[in-house]
Amino acid sequence: MLKIIPERIRQGFRTGKYPKQDPVMPERFRGLPVLDTGRCRNGCQDCLASCPYGALDLAGGTLGLDLGLCVFCGDCVSACPQDAISFSRDWRLASRTRDGMVVGDREHLLVQALDAKMRKLFGRSLKLRQVSAGGCNACEADLNVLGTLTYDLGRFGIQFVASPRHADGILVTGPVTANMKSALLDTYAAVPGPKLVIASGACAIGGGPFRGGVEVNDGVGDLLPVDLYIPGCPPHPYTVLDGLLRILGRLPDSRREPRTDGGGR
Repeated sequence: MLKIIPERIRQGFRTGKYPKQDPVMPERFRGLPVLDTGRCRNGCQDCLASCPYGALDLAGGTLGLDLGLCVFCGDCVSACPQDAISFSRDWRLASRTRDGMVVGDREHLLVQALDAKMRKLFGRSLKLRQVSAGGCNACEADLNVLGTLTYDLGRFGIQFVASPRHADGILVTGPVTANMKSALLDTYAAVPGPKLVIASGACAIGGGPFRGGVEVNDGVGDLLPVDLYIPGCPPHPYTVLDGLLRILGRLPDSRREPRTDGGGR
């Protein structure tokens, strides 16, 4: 014990400064996609053919990318001969609505906070029951990271709990496999209302790599009312944290400002 105390002092304060200071994401991090539709020429559809999960669309002649289906593989960037697609290092990807997950010509808004009544209930203390509904465990691993010194989720009053009866909502990962569907619905039913539903990761939003499989439900959206979508494969811990803090009204409003600290293109 006597050796632990001086070593802890030597290491110093290890918790990240977010949200007071924006994190600087690594060069290889793929965040919010940037689509320059003005570069698209001659009806080229190379990017659509390259996307393994149909995240790209040319509906109405305008290129759009569905963050809920995207696994951030980057194949579309390599396939586009006009350099019309790139990935920024902006980690702020979450959305309150499914339609809000589509990136294109319009601005991608940040998460809007819950109404005043719900913020009063959950704004200072939010307990979530995490349900792994058949995923690969990558999303679950990065959610576990939120409990480490760097992120320290508990300092915001947000915790994962063991029982749905102690929870204010559920956070779902995985595509909702057939053998987890009833367990998910039972867990949701056991959470006292009012309650929140959060879909975290490409699988929980749209099925991810398992989309279209006979044993999966392609996400939770048609089973439960989703209050927050957090895209990624898996979502970065800062992406999850940003979505949670914004829905609780703990961060500024939905106006997106350019990043000057590693979050830009």
